[in-house]
Amino acid sequence: MFRTSDIVLIAVMVAAAALTYKTKREAEEQLASVQKIHAQIRYEEDTIDLLKADWSLLTQPSRLQKLAELYKSQLELEPVSARQIVGLGDLPAKALDIQDILSGRRGGMTADNSDNAPSDGKDPVVTGGIAQ
Repeated sequence: MFRTSDIVLIAVMVAAAALTYKTKREAEEQLASVQKIHAQIRYEEDTIDLLKADWSLLTQPSRLQKLAELYKSQLELEPVSARQIVGLGDLPAKALDIQDILSGRRGGMTADNSDNAPSDGKDPVVTGGIAQ
């Protein structure tokens, strides 16, 4: 009744149907996973927006001014005067620590070349490997 070719074709059709079903199920699982991740991202973005709104409310200058006046005695805050603002050149130099002195560095940036200095009193200028 059934020939061998009919049985082989039926087996191939069943295998193809099983493979198709398995592929479809895996794709649906992946889609559900992606949708879950998108939902988490939307939730986090909404949370970030809410936190930004809270931060902007908390840092309003009028609110901070009221809090500073309310807690003035505890905080002992005073306005900044113009003489308190200085430039970079007005800051004191970094103090040398023992490791800098032992390794011959000054300020942690350059090596001490005092023993290599030329006798004419000029320091050699080295730029890009070219001595002048």
